[in-house]
Amino acid sequence: MMKEIEKKDGCYSKSLMRVEVTQPRIDVVNEVVYAQYFKNGTRSLHMTLFVPNTDEPKPCVVYFPGGGFTTSDYGKWSRLRMALALQGFVVAAVEYRAIPDPFPSILIDGKTAIRYLRAHADQFGIDVNRIGVMGNSAGGYLANLVTMTSDVDEFNVGDFLEYSSATQACCDIFGPTHLASMDEGFPEEAHEYHKSPSATEALLLNGVTYGRNQAYDIHDDMERATWASPMGYLKADLPPFLILHGTKDNMVSIWQSEHLYEGLKALNVPVEYIQLEGASHGDDPWFQQPVIELIVNWFKKQLLV
Repeated sequence: MMKEIEKKDGCYSKSLMRVEVTQPRIDVVNEVVYAQYFKNGTRSLHMTLFVPNTDEPKPCVVYFPGGGFTTSDYGKWSRLRMALALQGFVVAAVEYRAIPDPFPSILIDGKTAIRYLRAHADQFGIDVNRIGVMGNSAGGYLANLVTMTSDVDEFNVGDFLEYSSATQACCDIFGPTHLASMDEGFPEEAHEYHKSPSATEALLLNGVTYGRNQAYDIHDDMERATWASPMGYLKADLPPFLILHGTKDNMVSIWQSEHLYEGLKALNVPVEYIQLEGASHGDDPWFQQPVIELIVNWFKKQLLV
């Protein structure tokens, strides 16, 4: 509300403005190191946090970025992250190891990030009992795995092991769910690529095979492919899921989300599955306000209780 006090000929004016406080201030905490590795030099992994400047403990949403398993640029999807922060969530955007580091490095990092946030909950004002995860593409794959493997000790490696990596809500945005069926429903040329040892999912699972002659098709060992896939960890006691996928996605088959939805539904896990009509893989429809509001409102329903 603005009240005009003085004005003359449009050259100058004096007004009194009254502002209602409806949103918190957001503090940005940049380049927090949450893990370090000392193989062939020092490798530090970072996260950036949006922290509402309020006194009470707040729910937290952890964002894992996509990047085709080759990068983890955690500066992405900033509008969605800020929209969540303005609604009272601490939001942590997390870097993780990608190719050439093979699986389970990516999952170890995701779980370490959750444990780090619990260990530093007082510092960032986090309610340790209300932590959700979200991610797009490879980040959705990681969000799913972190949520599904909270009780799998094999992947609890690194620091802060006295804290849990369990999450209370998971939003998967067009993430792969089984590495051996990435090409389902795609043309024949896509099938040929995904049989190659140079396919990104094969490199994620096998690493870079320097100087070796053997071809490492991911389909050669379905047990290992399932070991590294969210569909291998379905169980009945999982927290709620939100799954989103574009109907025109030509990089991650929509059948990846279809199978995850059907698997969760069969186990009576709370799940909402939304197909975004005409959307491809991370194109402009994903960054529109209705999609942002959909995701924010879903996390509010799950964690702001």
